[in-house]
Amino acid sequence: MNSQQRPLTSRAGELLAVLADRAESVATAESLTAGLLCAALTDVPGASSVVRGGLIVYATDLKRSLAGVDDDLLAEHGPVHPAVARQLAHGARSRCDAVWGVGLTGVAGPAAQGDSAAGTVHIGVAGPGIVTCRSLHLPGERSEVRQYAVHAAIEALLEHVAGS
Repeated sequence: MNSQQRPLTSRAGELLAVLADRAESVATAESLTAGLLCAALTDVPGASSVVRGGLIVYATDLKRSLAGVDDDLLAEHGPVHPAVARQLAHGARSRCDAVWGVGLTGVAGPAAQGDSAAGTVHIGVAGPGIVTCRSLHLPGERSEVRQYAVHAAIEALLEHVAGS
């Protein structure tokens, strides 16, 4: 069974175990997933030793005020952009005083938002010496896009944490 087929709680547990072994923490800033990632992480017993918290920044103005996303970036590119995901990740990390931050933004659907098609997802990861983004175009209905975005965020963070 590959990592994409493993149950979400199993992969979240693996991630949290690695973070706990390293005495590192994580925080999230979520737009399209509206807290689903943080909820998936905190479904794992013992998560409180690793998960610092999360920011739900569904509204564009909250991306700026809560997560610190740059006003000019939002004005120029809108809320669905790789640079926004990177800034969300950095904002989660800094605002929640965590070693790692994850930021998610995108369009779950059913309709496009501006120039971004339904299924567009940007996952930012910020940690020691890294701020990066993975962009995906996911098929499926709204709930499927959101769930897969959570899976993909856990995988992205696990790759960076295990590789650092």
